Parts: sequence; structure tokens; C-alpha cells
Amino acid sequence: MINRGISKYEFKQGLPLELEIVDIMELYHTNKEMLITPHRTDFYHIIWVKKGNPTHVIDFNPVQLAENSLTFLNKDVVQIYDDNDFEGKAILFTESFFSKTELDIRFLKESILFNDLFTISTIQLNSTKSIFTNLFELMENEISKERDAFQPELLKTYLHSFLLNAERERKKIDFVEVQKGADRDYIVLFKDFLETNYRRRKPVSYYSSELGVTEKRLNQATNKVLGKTIKQMIDERLMLEAKRLLAHTTDSIKEIGFILGFDEPTNFIKYFRKHNSKTPVEFREKFLHERA
Repeated sequence: MINRGISKYEFKQGLPLELEIVDIMELYHTNKEMLITPHRTDFYHIIWVKKGNPTHVIDFNPVQLAENSLTFLNKDVVQIYDDNDFEGKAILFTESFFSKTELDIRFLKESILFNDLFTISTIQLNSTKSIFTNLFELMENEISKERDAFQPELLKTYLHSFLLNAERERKKIDFVEVQKGADRDYIVLFKDFLETNYRRRKPVSYYSSELGVTEKRLNQATNKVLGKTIKQMIDERLMLEAKRLLAHTTDSIKEIGFILGFDEPTNFIKYFRKHNSKTPVEFREKFLHERA
């Protein structure tokens, strides 16, 4: 069943801090319909599967979550939980909770856990399980206490330690290391800027100008690290949003084209077909047929 729109959820109101630990089975019992339909959130997820092997769909990619594993999801991805519940917990937190300094902001934007340029970050807990269990329990215990002046900083410290340990483990498994330096910095800045401007601004020159770098230098960075040009990355981001809207909303082709910055429906149709080999209508029909 196609939805009128992709639901977007903000962090739960009324909590003293924008960090929450939830029991996933309880979440299924109270909000199953929300979980199993396409939705975005404006906060980060760390999903800890304790029992079961659910399939989590993230932007059309089904990711099999293994028992006793951690999965890290950036804010604003379109996700769909498995139709069958599973045992586990989730840490939910906002950027504003974690980012108190410029270093905090940089950490979240560059962390391979939420910004892996090649895949969704998942780690299996084996010999290091006790480390994460202890930090998890410290956070749960602190949240249960009456709030005082020390609580926000303590929780942020525990969460930061949790993420640092997770990064250490992530780098041990099939991880493609992107060396620190100007190339990576340019890509991080570009991806962040692209996320807020892809609907309105498509020329490469606009992005290079705003970032204070030449088109040639920006393309050198993306080609070296990702094997893609800036134009390819802009097109990929625009196409991802087009597919999201076609698959998960009932908006017309004209409406979707307009949302994505196309003045004429024919221009959107030509653009989509050029990058997908199908028209928007054909893509939507194929998706609905496969979901049926």
C-alpha cells in the first residue's frame, strides 16, 4: 500500500534530554504501524539486536541484522523495520544533544559509523560485548536517575565512549579506510552542503563556489576517494530522493518533479529515464508490483 507521504518524526517531546533508550519489542507493541512503513527521523539510531535476525530496509537496501550486533543509522535516512518484531534495544539521540563544541559536530559528521561512504555500519559483538554492555548499562542507569547538573555531561561522555569503541571495532572488519586530509575534508563538506541544497541547486559550479574551491579540485577529491565526479554525486542524491518519493508517496509525477526543482514534468521524466532507464511511472509500477 503506497502512502501519501514519507512520515518524518522528530525526537519525542517532553523528555528532559534528547537521548532515549527504548526497548524494541515494546516499540513494536505501541508503534508497529509506524515502524513497518517508510519513515525518516531527525535523530540518530543505534540498533542493538539481542535476539532474532530482522531485515531492516534502508533506502531500498535490505540489510540483514545479525543477532548480537549493533547497527548505526544516520538521521534522515528512509527506513522500514522488519514486519516481525525482535528482541533488542535502541539508543536514540539528536545532534543538539551530542554536539556541544565544534569538535563534537565534526565527530558526528565524519564518524564512519554514521557516514561510511560505502555501506551501512554494522558490527558484531563478540569478545568486546562486555564493554558495550557496561556503557549501555551506565547510560540506562543514569537516565533512570533524577536529573541534576551532572547528568547531561555524564550521558554524553558515556555515549561518546560507546561510539569511539564502536569505531575501533568497525575499523577491524572489511573497512575501506579513507585517509585524513584535504580530499576527505572536501568530500565531507560537499556531502553536508549537498544534503541541504540538492533540490534547488544542481550546477557543479554552485557547490565549488560555495565551498571556496575550484571544480577541478573538488572533482579530483571525489574521483580519488569514491571514483565519482561531483556531477555523478549530485545526480545520485537527486535520484535517490526521486525514488523515495515515487515509491513511498502518491504524489503525481508533476508534483515530484516540482519538489525536486524541475519546472516542467517532461524535464523530470527525461532526467529520470536518463539515469534509471525507466520512466518515473515505470519505476513506480515496478516497485509496487514487487511489494505486492
